[in-house]
Amino acid sequence: MTASARGTLVIAAHGTRSAAGEETLARLAAMVRGLRPGRRVELAYLEISKPLLADVLAWLPGPVTVVPLLLAGGYHVHIDLPDVVARARPDAAVARPLGPDPLLTHALARRLARAGLRPADAVILGAAGSSDPAALADVRAAARLLAVRLSRPVTAAFATGGEPTVGEALDRMRHGPAPRVALASYLLAPGFFHDRLSNAGADLVTEPIGADPDLAALVWARHDQAAGSSRSPLMISSAPASLEGPASAPTNIS
Repeated sequence: MTASARGTLVIAAHGTRSAAGEETLARLAAMVRGLRPGRRVELAYLEISKPLLADVLAWLPGPVTVVPLLLAGGYHVHIDLPDVVARARPDAAVARPLGPDPLLTHALARRLARAGLRPADAVILGAAGSSDPAALADVRAAARLLAVRLSRPVTAAFATGGEPTVGEALDRMRHGPAPRVALASYLLAPGFFHDRLSNAGADLVTEPIGADPDLAALVWARHDQAAGSSRSPLMISSAPASLEGPASAPTNIS
């Protein structure tokens, strides 16, 4: 069976003005390709970066599955991305966003260990934020998963568009018993929001999730869920009822 006959995976990222961010996402796409040699994988963007998703979808042959490279729900998942797909490729299957998911939890825990997390440290999960309450709930669900993994409380906080802000969470924890505060970056790549987290004043800040093997595996898992579903092409799959919390998609949490 040819790669075209088996279909194309399109990874749909938000877009960034950061060259380092684009390079990180390109490495992730290469990692995704490496997991299934011979399968066609294209990286595209909703805005800012090139190539744009609408342009890529317009010329791809065969079946197409779009996986949003977004960590939670929000405008981009529920409005922006479906609108692009409806106009450019209405037959495409669209997966649900990446988070929350235990594979992301594994990646976050590794980043924290690499940054030097200690047993007594307090932990904040720092995300970009959103005006969509469901997107914020997705991040809080991810914080609960990380708390179970680390066997300690984890506070979800936001650079913008959510409460508590990262600054508020840091101030609160500075008055607690923990000797240090660790900030886990719940972002996919370097850029504006990661710079905000890095400059917030935590004792240690992890790198973004980036080109991580668990993230690459999660992209294929979302692909398989969407491609094997009998739902209509433009319906985003719902998250199972579990610790993962309600299904949604994040605005600017990428």
